[in-house]
Amino acid sequence: MGEACGSDTVHGMQPTSPHKTTPNTATTHTSESTKRADGRGERNPKRALITGITGQDGQHLADLLHRKGYEVHGLVKGQRNPRIGPLLEEFPYVHVHSGDLADFSSLVAAVEASEADEVYNLGGISYVAMSFTQPELTSNITGVGVLRMLEALRLAGKPGVRFYQASSSEMFGKVRETPQNERTPFHPRSPYGVAKVFGHHMTMNYRESYGMYACSGILFNHEGPRRGLQFVTRKITNAVARISLGLQDEVVLGNLEAQRDWGYAGDYVEAMWLMLQQERPEDYVIATGEMHSIRDLLDAAFGAMGIADWASYVRQDQQFHRPAEVDLLVGDPQRAEADLGWKPTVTFDRLIKMMVEHDLAVETRNQTTPRGV
Repeated sequence: MGEACGSDTVHGMQPTSPHKTTPNTATTHTSESTKRADGRGERNPKRALITGITGQDGQHLADLLHRKGYEVHGLVKGQRNPRIGPLLEEFPYVHVHSGDLADFSSLVAAVEASEADEVYNLGGISYVAMSFTQPELTSNITGVGVLRMLEALRLAGKPGVRFYQASSSEMFGKVRETPQNERTPFHPRSPYGVAKVFGHHMTMNYRESYGMYACSGILFNHEGPRRGLQFVTRKITNAVARISLGLQDEVVLGNLEAQRDWGYAGDYVEAMWLMLQQERPEDYVIATGEMHSIRDLLDAAFGAMGIADWASYVRQDQQFHRPAEVDLLVGDPQRAEADLGWKPTVTFDRLIKMMVEHDLAVETRNQTTPRGV
């Protein structure tokens, strides 16, 4: 399956699902910023710094933290990044800092300027197929970028900051057991997966070496309307919407037999937050525990539009196959459920239906809106 299945950093669209409530199992830590008082004698909110804030997960997390009363800061590459405008239009409360996971000094500056109590490292090169054509860049940003952020926190003298690393189910690759849990050995099958393993182990090393509150969420595939169009889930749901409107004849895909554990991104960012509210830092698998194939995804997507037989609308092309395939991934979330009180709330069928309905609304609006408006 050559299309991307991991977390992206591409600006997407507003999800259509309602806000969720937070489980009452978290033990919220006392941060330095909650102790500080402003000139009016009121307590300042906790502060969070998010790398990859323009991506699907970054946007969901910004929304979640804002609703929890946080002051939200985001790291964005380049002062003239075209994603800054749409980000601030939808999330005007975000404090933007210019920085790059490839540039250590900019990370130190962002950490010091934001005075963050929590850092969520979601940024990186996350398109798996691209990692095969640009392995060095992927390793430098997705892998070594984690080290730079951890070292920035250490050298900036921020021992109380809590750090979340976005690890990935792609680290399991050629799986040794099914389902995969926190003790399953890694066998990555892409430069992206290899880079994620480096970042995962580096986070563990800084936790054990320096006593940092640093943990990793091994997140399985999580999707939603904000997902970038280059990812296979959104590629399919958008194509289904366009086909139903007569705007497209077919969708071209790779391996239809690949199986994944797909959940809703809005659920998964809540797990990220919960991981940083515990007494001790631990790594967790975040997943639904259910496995579906690309064929199942096609059934659900076309079914949402009342199309039972999709064979004539789907064509396979070898260019979308990976050099080394990951055949199946399905997580065991029992530890997260027990320790964090976390459970997914959106089913697979509801997730795909949500995405199709969103894409149908977007494509319909694009057809009725005059050009240049």
